[in-house]
Amino acid sequence: MAELRTYKGSCHCGKVAYEVDLELTQAISCNCSICKARGLLLAFAPEDRFRLLSGEGELQDYRFNTGEMAHLFCRTCGIEAFARGAVLGRGPPMRAINLRCIEGLDIEALAIRKFDGAKL
Repeated sequence: MAELRTYKGSCHCGKVAYEVDLELTQAISCNCSICKARGLLLAFAPEDRFRLLSGEGELQDYRFNTGEMAHLFCRTCGIEAFARGAVLGRGPPMRAINLRCIEGLDIEALAIRKFDGAKL
């Protein structure tokens, strides 16, 4: 069992920065059209474990398909450091964290779990 730990993340240019508390043991690799195109590896956190430190005004919202998930990317560098919404459009509000944007994280040390988002 992983322990709850605080991680820092940001977009490429650093204008959008956040902290998130995660029990990180795996990364989710989704094959939906947007995750596949962007090469995202994800972890999900409840809304109350996420803190946006800077860049609220730098975020652009992109929605597709059902429109349930707000894919937020930096207006300057174009990186989606996180998204917000409910998993599969139901349940409590969450943040989908792009683990490739977490400072100092060794993604190779995480188990990768595949999720078939293309069939949703």
